[in-house]
Amino acid sequence: MKASFLKTILMLTALAVNLADASSDTSIYQSVLKDEPRLFELFKRLHQNPELSFMEFETASLVAEELGANGFEVTTGIATTGVVGVMKNGDGPVVLFRADMDGLPIKEETDLPYKSTAQKQDRFGINRPTMHACGHDAHTTWLIGMARQLNEQRDHWSGTAVLLAQPAEEIIEGAKAMIADGLYDTIPQPDIIISAHTIPLIPAGVMAIREGRRMAGTDQIDVLIRGVGGHGSTPHATKDPVMMGVMAVQGYQTIVSRMLDQSQPAVLTVGAFEAGDTNNIIPEEATLKVNLRWYSPQERKQLIDGIKAITDNVAEMYGVPASRMPEYDMKGYAIPVINENADDVEKARRAMADTLGEARVVNGLPPIMGSEDFQMLAEPFAGTRILFVEVGSGKPDVYDNLVQKGEYPPLNHTPRYVVERPAIATGTAALTSIVMDFLAD
Repeated sequence: MKASFLKTILMLTALAVNLADASSDTSIYQSVLKDEPRLFELFKRLHQNPELSFMEFETASLVAEELGANGFEVTTGIATTGVVGVMKNGDGPVVLFRADMDGLPIKEETDLPYKSTAQKQDRFGINRPTMHACGHDAHTTWLIGMARQLNEQRDHWSGTAVLLAQPAEEIIEGAKAMIADGLYDTIPQPDIIISAHTIPLIPAGVMAIREGRRMAGTDQIDVLIRGVGGHGSTPHATKDPVMMGVMAVQGYQTIVSRMLDQSQPAVLTVGAFEAGDTNNIIPEEATLKVNLRWYSPQERKQLIDGIKAITDNVAEMYGVPASRMPEYDMKGYAIPVINENADDVEKARRAMADTLGEARVVNGLPPIMGSEDFQMLAEPFAGTRILFVEVGSGKPDVYDNLVQKGEYPPLNHTPRYVVERPAIATGTAALTSIVMDFLAD
């Protein structure tokens, strides 16, 4: 995998160009460039005012206002904060573009003049430092910019354009929540659902797309271990859930290394271990917050079965009664993102190259273990395709730093993550061109 990754980076390096010399004269790109100052101001506003999952009220209000101003029929409040705009423009396919809106509970540590200093309330009422550490502020800006372009260029496409601003992607719940709350009572069945993500390993100004596996499937599982609490001086009189949790976490590490087919990528991460409040009290309960990444349903089943078998056996070893055996809360879930349709990939590649120039469209990176949930919007329909696009958001020298120095840029979900400014115009223009090309059918 490492060799494949470096080979791809070297290939991209060879294709890298002076972006100033690779601009396009197409009407979409030039129109977006004229709109770029406005879009960048909106981006800065979104970046300074991030909101957590299912709490994106201000962001949703801004999106609804922008969609309505550009002639879309707008519905708000789907799954609390979801927004969808529909523009019917004659006969043709239904093309849905989805952008996610939520930020992360991370304290920003960048030097940006528009950095977030926000403390925002999550859906459980807890105030947390909040930042857009995954580029969803850029994603939302692309959607807003696309709305203007689709409205102004109605003579160049036919069909139904659907722009969807989704909540709660970070917890992998928003797409399914919108479906459950009647999304498809409001909009028609899409022929294709398109989404995109900022990629800091690709320079801003460059777009990428690739057929096949793109992002892994994922599960979020809370494992509740229940013991018998007591005084810290008499552990023999307790059934310590902290020790049971420690043994379970250690056991989990053997699932991927010893139980799964090593040719299939999979990741198991315990992201949080919550237990107790003070030094000298053994608590009654402990909670392990587990995240899974996988590409094969078989590996997913083995991961989940392994977690349950290990935790249950640890509890039995400690003599936990049947009434207090571990409980498993299956929370967010999403299938892998796979660009299965080669014709769709090539069509999108051609649209972006026509808009930005050949040199600014490259093959996507090898499959990653990060995850998405926009593809779950297609779950109700057997015939709806999905298409995932990668938008460069890194500095111009990101390739050289990685290949020559082995230095990674600040990646998604870190406090120093930055979306470089050229990604705003490039993403808006390239993604609009893809949507319009599919609507031209």
